[in-house]
Amino acid sequence: MSAVRVGLADDQALVRMGLRVLIEEEDGLEVAGEAADGAEAVELVRREHPEVLLMDVRMPVMNGIEALRAIAADQALSGTRVVVLTTFELDEYVFDALRAGAAGFLIKDSPPEELLRAIRLAAEGESLLSPSVTRRVISSFTAAAPSSEGPRPDLGGLTEREREVLSLVGEGLSNAEIAERLFVSPATARTHVSRAMVKLHARDRAQLVVIAYRAGLVR
Repeated sequence: MSAVRVGLADDQALVRMGLRVLIEEEDGLEVAGEAADGAEAVELVRREHPEVLLMDVRMPVMNGIEALRAIAADQALSGTRVVVLTTFELDEYVFDALRAGAAGFLIKDSPPEELLRAIRLAAEGESLLSPSVTRRVISSFTAAAPSSEGPRPDLGGLTEREREVLSLVGEGLSNAEIAERLFVSPATARTHVSRAMVKLHARDRAQLVVIAYRAGLVR
């Protein structure tokens, strides 16, 4: 099985070095390249096509949100999942990052094992949306989001079970946690999540979280 290739984008060389050391010491992971600003991050993804990109929000030339939007808008780069790194739990960019297509986000001082878990989950198509941080952050920024974003998402195409699963995704639960809550197998939970993503045209799991909040399923 080939190693998961990870791109690193942060304007601080010491941060990149720390991430590189952590990743290179982990079996099954390797560093695909580094970028010191958002523009370099986009070029890195176009050149190397890493499975996962760890990207800081606040960078020169092009910030992480702009870079994320550029990556998400290019279908040729859809194989790269972006995990946003932020310094503060209530960073004003977090909600924008999730709406723009981030696979999730991490506080920079998260434990190393949580960072490694985020990389593996992102590579597998899931997201690290930790209950301890993400629910609080997303609920805060969703509450502050302007009503001009448009009408609530149309959930009419979802089955009752899919709506239930969407609500649990919005709470930050993983597939395994959803399966435990609903007394179904993890494979069944994954299928429901996948169907909801297809029906709602969500690029990834993090966008399902945004939809769940905008639809009023999570408060």
